[in-house]
Amino acid sequence: MNILIVDDHPLVRKGLSTVLSMERSIEKIQEASTVQEALRFLEQEEYEIAIIDLRLGGDDGLKIVEGITDKNLKTKCIILTSSLQKEDFLRSRQAGVYGYLLKDAFSEDILFALKTVQRGRKYFDTEMLENCMEEEESDRFKQLTAREKDVLVQLGKGLSNEEIARKLFISEHTVKKHVSSILAKLGLGHRTQAALLVNDLSRN
Repeated sequence: MNILIVDDHPLVRKGLSTVLSMERSIEKIQEASTVQEALRFLEQEEYEIAIIDLRLGGDDGLKIVEGITDKNLKTKCIILTSSLQKEDFLRSRQAGVYGYLLKDAFSEDILFALKTVQRGRKYFDTEMLENCMEEEESDRFKQLTAREKDVLVQLGKGLSNEEIARKLFISEHTVKKHVSSILAKLGLGHRTQAALLVNDLSRN
């Protein structure tokens, strides 16, 4: 397996090369420091995986991913970056990368990601995925009205529709309508799921 490392910091490239040299299946490790240099190497020789930093001086590492796509190359891309920004993560996924790792990852994680991507599967940093999921959950809850949030809280306490109606001084029929609306907006199939969801969020 041939690997291309693209990073504008020599120490990062050397450190990563040292980590990857521990993997027996890797036959060649090539280093590049710019978008242009990386694309030149990719055109000259076939690389199974390219490990790319998002910030290459004043350039964008995703241009390499775009170049690979435009030229119909088979190289799979893993982003290795210090960026915790959701926008960078989403841009990378949209560009079609197979992996997204943070630079503080353990060497074992990097090697595991490499093997995962080599098998054609994707590997994304757990912290980045969790951050995006939390924001998506937050966006969904913003769709609820104030009264629906009141009802949801009571669902989390395990109250029945009748009990919720008495507690909030509304009719049981109105509670049923609110519950149906909550489930639809949150994309859930049952009130128990809503109760579990609100309880999970309250613990975080």
